[in-house]
Amino acid sequence: MAEQNNLKEFTKGIFQYNPLFVLVLGICPSLAVTTSVKNGLAMGGAATFVLVCSNFIISIVRSYIPREIRIPCFIVVIAAFVTMVELLMKAYLPPELNASLGIFIPLIVVNCIIMYRAESFAYKNKPFASVLDGAGLGLGWTLSLCLISSIREIVGSGTLFGLKVSESYQPASVMIMA
Repeated sequence: MAEQNNLKEFTKGIFQYNPLFVLVLGICPSLAVTTSVKNGLAMGGAATFVLVCSNFIISIVRSYIPREIRIPCFIVVIAAFVTMVELLMKAYLPPELNASLGIFIPLIVVNCIIMYRAESFAYKNKPFASVLDGAGLGLGWTLSLCLISSIREIVGSGTLFGLKVSESYQPASVMIMA
């Protein structure tokens, strides 16, 4: 029974509460970074890491956070993980990928998806459930970003992961404008 609840907790972020297609959260970064699948994967991976880690920490310290100052406390926790992600991405990912993501990685700190889950789930639930919730929503958002970015990349530039899809295809450049 517990395993079934864990699976349900994880999958609800992918389907039932998909951040982009159901909850309609994170529209601005979703439109801005989905010019290529690489960008979508990088942004989704970064946000998923931050979501899982911040949910975990917030759920652990929730009983110590006074209700009146919970939002600033959430921002501090989230900012710490965003800083880690940004430093890791700058160290290990190609510079052009970091440049294309630009300001949107630091803006994960105030991303409505992450703040929403910190407030509505992690602050009220235990660590394991919070990690599953963060992983499910992160995966759901990453899949959404990949779907949108694959359509935009194929239609807009005629490539997928930078590889030409068809020699005869004429791209519609308007699809990759951000």
